[in-house]
Amino acid sequence: MNYDSARSYLIGKPEAKEDIPFGPDVLVIKIRGKMFATLSEAVGKPARMNLKCDPEEALILRDIFPAVLPGYHMNKRHWNTVVLDGSIPNSEVERMIDNSYRLVVKGLPKAARTSLAIAYGDAAK
Repeated sequence: MNYDSARSYLIGKPEAKEDIPFGPDVLVIKIRGKMFATLSEAVGKPARMNLKCDPEEALILRDIFPAVLPGYHMNKRHWNTVVLDGSIPNSEVERMIDNSYRLVVKGLPKAARTSLAIAYGDAAK
C-alpha cells in the first residue's frame, strides 16, 4: 500500500474528514472531530501512517511486522506508526485502519454512535 491508496481507503470510511492541523506535511483523518489516523510522506521515503490500536495488539503487531513501530509523537501504548514500505499485506493495513476507526467510533458519545449506525450500518463499526 502506498500514500495514495492509504489516503483513498482512509477517506472512504463513513464520515471521514481530512484536516491539516500540524501543517501541510501531515494529513489528519478524523471521524466526528476525533482523529483516527495521520498520513505523511517525505521525498524518497515510504509514507507513514499513525493508527490507534488496542495496547496488547499494538505490541503484537510490532513483534510481527518490522514496519510497525511505536506511534511517532503519539501515546505509544495506544498508537502505532505503520511504514508503508510494501512489507505488510494491503489487507492487513486495511484491517489496522478499520480497527483504528472502530476504536475511535467506540469512544464517541452514544448519540453519535447511534446516528452513524443508522446512517451506515456495519460500515460505521
